[in-house]
Amino acid sequence: MLKQKVLIVDDEKDIRDAIEIYLRSSDIGVVKAADGLEALDILERENIQLIILDIMMPKLDGIRTCMKIRESRNIPVIMLSAKSEDTDKILGLNIGADDYMTKPFSPLELVARVKSQLRRFLLLGNADSNEQNTNKDELSIRGLTINKASNVVKVDGEEVKLTPLEFKIVLLFAENVGRVLSIKQIYENVWNEPFYKSENTVTVHIRRIREKLEINPKEPKYIKVVWGIGYKIDK
Repeated sequence: MLKQKVLIVDDEKDIRDAIEIYLRSSDIGVVKAADGLEALDILERENIQLIILDIMMPKLDGIRTCMKIRESRNIPVIMLSAKSEDTDKILGLNIGADDYMTKPFSPLELVARVKSQLRRFLLLGNADSNEQNTNKDELSIRGLTINKASNVVKVDGEEVKLTPLEFKIVLLFAENVGRVLSIKQIYENVWNEPFYKSENTVTVHIRRIREKLEINPKEPKYIKVVWGIGYKIDK
């Protein structure tokens, strides 16, 4: 029985079928949907570990679908789009996507990104990972609490819902309190690959984290910018 299951959401059947072939060849289970509404229905019935989500779709597009998913789930989302403008990428990341690929794309690269996101989710975001750690391992910084065993982040006792990537970024800062981390260091530690993307990939995620952690994101209490160098959390 296949352990991991990916939901492919695209209104083009040929694309759904092609992605399915490559994922199944890597022993990854697949469920398919033709639009956002069908995808949301499947999420209520199936145990899904990752979503490949096209932006341009009928009934409910990828942007609104991703926003609905993020209301209650932190599973990784890789967005697909025929558009290549940076504004579309930033929009996708801002509303909760974990990665973004522009059509036409390499199926092998997509599979590699799927595997990478699944690894992170199973280690950081999946409830089943409770089997891995039972000890209470918490880091606390001025009202911010990060529990590495349960992957829960709280601000002043209130739980904050983070995606797997966002959790890993916060944990990286918490484990390096007082140290300035460059965008390159953040990317390579969190994404586990050489830094090759634009700085927007990291800055967008940090902006999104601030919106969740801070009372006033423009005057952050936790993750602060060190101009020309990077970011840090003060002691």
